[in-house]
Amino acid sequence: MTATTSAATPRATGERFGARNWITLVILGLTGQLAWTVENMYLNVFVYDTITDDPAVIAWMVAASAAAATIATILVGAWSDRLGRRRVFVAVGYVLWGASTIAFGLVSPERAGELLPWWSATAAAVAAIIALDCVMSFIGSGANDAAFNAWITDSTVASNRGRVDSVFAILPLIAMLVVFGALDGFTRAGQWGVFFAVVGGAVIVVGLLSLVLMRDAPSTAPAEGSVLAGILEGFRPSSVRAAPLLYLALCVWAVIGTASQVFLPFLIIYLQRTLRIEGYALVLGVVLLAASAASVLGGRVIDRIGKTRAILPAVALFVVGLLAMAAVRDMAGVMVAGTVMMAGFMLSVASIAATTRDLTPSHRAGSVQGLRMVFAILVPMVVGPAIGAAVISGAGETYEDLGVVKQVPTAWIFPAAAVVLLVAVPLVVVLARRFAARPVETDHVEHA
Repeated sequence: MTATTSAATPRATGERFGARNWITLVILGLTGQLAWTVENMYLNVFVYDTITDDPAVIAWMVAASAAAATIATILVGAWSDRLGRRRVFVAVGYVLWGASTIAFGLVSPERAGELLPWWSATAAAVAAIIALDCVMSFIGSGANDAAFNAWITDSTVASNRGRVDSVFAILPLIAMLVVFGALDGFTRAGQWGVFFAVVGGAVIVVGLLSLVLMRDAPSTAPAEGSVLAGILEGFRPSSVRAAPLLYLALCVWAVIGTASQVFLPFLIIYLQRTLRIEGYALVLGVVLLAASAASVLGGRVIDRIGKTRAILPAVALFVVGLLAMAAVRDMAGVMVAGTVMMAGFMLSVASIAATTRDLTPSHRAGSVQGLRMVFAILVPMVVGPAIGAAVISGAGETYEDLGVVKQVPTAWIFPAAAVVLLVAVPLVVVLARRFAARPVETDHVEHA
């Protein structure tokens, strides 16, 4: 990060995001989230159904892919900064991302046994799927988490980032609905090859389409120094001293993300097994749609009252929803409480994401995506599920399935997440106070 004040401050007002940019944001953002939904939610099921039911395999796969994704975001982010270009990384990355997604459908113990007859067929398939998941995550994160996210930062300004990030925040939820509604039937029928081919093919097509739709922001210019210098810069103490508010915002993001990961990995199991709600898909559909609408409407409010001022009310809404989720037991109650909870979560993420973009130093938007990956993804995905698992183990709640006693998630995961969120409160207070006092650079550039 640069040490100058102007480099770390946003342009204030007057820049229009533009219809082309909105179309690019929605199409590329949604398609990317379709691929991430497949990787985050369905790949585990694919492994369980077709390769092995050993939970250690899934744990290793998730950890390895998270590490690969973080490394890719740090590397590609700095590389795109050095070149001052994002579109080429997005276009090429999406095409390769789609191809690697299609390749999941080619992995099976039978094929692995034929290629490696001297090795256990299951072990060979496990090694192949973990390696392929790392490749897919590396390519996908480089294209989406690094280059595409940096393009969003380049193409927005302080006056519109609340709206943009509120829309961007709902795309993962819409992607889940699309996959649940349109593609889940393929997985239930065991047609995994078709499932992966449909999603991967869509990603390839959108990657090619990005060459027509996407334009690098006029303000994007090559960063000084080597790619290695760009990679290391964000982790130097001098960078923290030069841009303390940026790192404070990232710490807030880490807390919000960690709180969400305390309950999200166990949410569907909680609805199915603990609350015994058979129509959990309907519940999730209603919650995701209602919370998405609230997030989009809240984006304008975020821009109007200020991003950092919006974080605390959003976090408070998140806490209220979490406590309500711990109390409700019926389908209607879960729909209401879940909507409040997820709306609070998405508005919290939108507010802190927009704040982070405002604090991103000039020509370092790509490098900051690597930092974001560490704070907003890697740390929460390691710490949050561990807290949730500890709470569940401590509660010791069970149910019986065909004579077998199995442990189920407890409602205490929601208050536990609320407690984690409380850590963010003093950080947000300091961030809001110092953010409001910083000098603001103003200019006016209109994008297509």
